[in-house]
Amino acid sequence: MMRFNLFTTLIFSFLMSGVAQDIPVSDVYAFSMKKLDDTNYNFSNPRFLTNFNLDGYNNQPFFVKPNEIYLTVQFPDETQTDIFSLNLENNRLTQITATVESEYSPTLMPTRNEFSSVRVEADGQNTQRLWKFPMDRSSKGEPVFASIPGVGYHHWINQYKAALFVVDQPNKLILANTLTGSNIQLMENVGRGMNRLPGDNLAFIHKLNDQTWILKELDTYTYRATEIVKTLPNSEDFLYLDDGTYIMGNGSKLYKFNKLSDQDWVEIADFRYYGIKNITRLALSSNGTIAIVDRVK
Repeated sequence: MMRFNLFTTLIFSFLMSGVAQDIPVSDVYAFSMKKLDDTNYNFSNPRFLTNFNLDGYNNQPFFVKPNEIYLTVQFPDETQTDIFSLNLENNRLTQITATVESEYSPTLMPTRNEFSSVRVEADGQNTQRLWKFPMDRSSKGEPVFASIPGVGYHHWINQYKAALFVVDQPNKLILANTLTGSNIQLMENVGRGMNRLPGDNLAFIHKLNDQTWILKELDTYTYRATEIVKTLPNSEDFLYLDDGTYIMGNGSKLYKFNKLSDQDWVEIADFRYYGIKNITRLALSSNGTIAIVDRVK
């Protein structure tokens, strides 16, 4: 059951100007999410977070604090992306990176003293590697896995292990270790969505073909993968909740799946009244705020 707030009607009524982009125009919204019972969730306190960049690219949200979110941002008149911080309490926007390179997918590292990000390096070859940067911005950062190019997305399993989505033909899932320097190819034909599970396990998407995508759970010690459920059509972004529930978007709707209680995905919300039409990436804070990315065009 959703609860709507009338103050949002003005900020959700803007018109997109149709400026040409190299990457999609996208917006980020936030709601307070509360589980009521096994099948009902309440979404309240709606906020439109990216009014500062209406015709631009706003994507890959990550909560570095309960009320602070990192975003990948590209303005319409710029050619590269940078990382920005948005404080949800006072709406203060802070630019975190300002480089000739492009940075994507900011992620707080397990030590909480650094964040990692995929950087498209200005080396003449657009090499994509995973970098890390101090949260206090005391240095310009450095590569995490200097010998692994082609990193598109990543997710930290623990302080040392990172799951890497490597762009290739086909795309690959690699488990890399900062302590040992090892990297192991685990799977081909994977999707970009990944989430850490209890016990240092990993949830990810395995694309069997163009029509069949499977959500799987991987034991990162035995490398054994278990099939959980077929994804929603063309959906590869998801959240994992502490109670074992998965949350996935499709169109304007959110769905949930728990392998202990559900046979298939169950609809829990429809955000079409907010103008949200194409939910992609999701992020969840420790205080129950969910960030939703809507791909506009």
